[in-house]
Amino acid sequence: MRIQAVVRKGHVKELDEREDLLYWLNRSPRERMEAVTFIISQFLKPGQRMDKSAVTKRKISHDIS
Repeated sequence: MRIQAVVRKGHVKELDEREDLLYWLNRSPRERMEAVTFIISQFLKPGQRMDKSAVTKRKISHDIS
């Protein structure tokens, strides 16, 4: 599956992050993971792996009180 380019031009201060959030929330989880993987692959050198030492895992509480 190919990622479709979506371009909006404007000043950084004028861009609404809510629109970005809504766009990505309307994409399937698979499309979101593909986009993240694509961005990470552009950053890393060939054969390099992502340094996950700064990543912390937290258990999400599902308590609805």
